[in-house]
Amino acid sequence: MRTLHKVLVLTSILSLAACKSTKSTATVEDLASAKIIATHYETHPQFETLAARLKIKYSDPKTNQSVTVSLRMQKGETIWMSASVLGISLAKAMITRDRVQFYEKIDGTYFDGDFELLSDLLGTELNYDQVEALLTGQPIYDLRSGGFSAGPTSSRYLIAPKKQSKLFNLFFYLNSGAFTLQEQRLTQREENRDLTIQYGDYIQEQQSYFPSEIHVRAQEEEKTTTIDIEYRGIDFNTNVSFPFNIPGGLKEIKL
Repeated sequence: MRTLHKVLVLTSILSLAACKSTKSTATVEDLASAKIIATHYETHPQFETLAARLKIKYSDPKTNQSVTVSLRMQKGETIWMSASVLGISLAKAMITRDRVQFYEKIDGTYFDGDFELLSDLLGTELNYDQVEALLTGQPIYDLRSGGFSAGPTSSRYLIAPKKQSKLFNLFFYLNSGAFTLQEQRLTQREENRDLTIQYGDYIQEQQSYFPSEIHVRAQEEEKTTTIDIEYRGIDFNTNVSFPFNIPGGLKEIKL
């Protein structure tokens, strides 16, 4: 539980396949980048609220932990999580567009601030939309904003910036049939950091697709952190509330 906030944070953020497509279908080769990207976003369910139960397994060189997390979301506004072990609530987190709050009862700590802490943990600038994207099977950057190219590899579509940033490289992989996101990767070579998010099977909801599993692997130098997330029951457009109150007597985490 010492690093439980990392679970709440990282649930909240590839080697480039160089082989040519083995498919001979002209329709795949003729798909423009804009069409591939637009088709991907059409696979995402439209919803206002979400409520779900998560099974999360967290592992780093010093910790192995498994927790059950209740997730609630008001799309574009609020992400709320409550983590428990054996039915006992041990930690909560609430993320809004300009504020990050969480606390742990076991460690006796809390944080109440902006996205600086989350950005520091992931090694890159982070905002609310990116946390929401990670949890819902969407790219952490809006591919519709321009500047991305897409094309087929031997088994899936690869999307990458036309010009990679000097700070990090980005790669996104889509299923070649359903156009759902299979993997996204952010690498920082100079810092020897690599963040990979892989998505398992998708479930069909509202004639669209939502991930049932998320596998996060963060590598920094010789340290590897992994988080496996399994969705267990998802309800869209249900009434949700976000009870959150930091208990007294906890020690504040300051940057």
